[in-house]
Amino acid sequence: MILKKGCRIKLTDMRFHAFHGVFEQERVVGNTFVVNLDIQMDFLQAALTDELNATISYADLYEVVKEEMAKPSKLLENVAGRILNRLADEFEEIQDITLEVAKLNPPFGGDVKSASVVMEYVRKL
Repeated sequence: MILKKGCRIKLTDMRFHAFHGVFEQERVVGNTFVVNLDIQMDFLQAALTDELNATISYADLYEVVKEEMAKPSKLLENVAGRILNRLADEFEEIQDITLEVAKLNPPFGGDVKSASVVMEYVRKL
C-alpha cells in the first residue's frame, strides 16, 4: 500500500456547552463551542492489520478535548493551547495537529456566527 500524503484522523464539529469568556455572564450562563481536530500520524499498520493498538482511539482523543473544554478560561487561545499541549504530551505518535476552537454567537454586539482560534503543532523530529 502506498500513501501519497500521509495518514490523518479528524474529529469534526465536536459540540460542547462550556463557560469560556472574558465577560462574567459568559462564565455563568455559558455558550456553545465547536471544536475541530485534525491530526497526522502513521497509522499504516492499522490500515493493514485492523488492530486498534496501531492507531489512536477516536474516543481517547475526544476525551482529552472534552476534559479541557470543561475547564473554564477567559480566552479561546488558552483553551486551544491546553488541548494542543495535552494531545501532544499524551500521544507521542502524533506528528502534527491542527485545532480550531469556535465560540458560536459571540456576545460583542455584532451579527457574527462564530469567533474562532486555530492553532497548529508540529512535533520536532
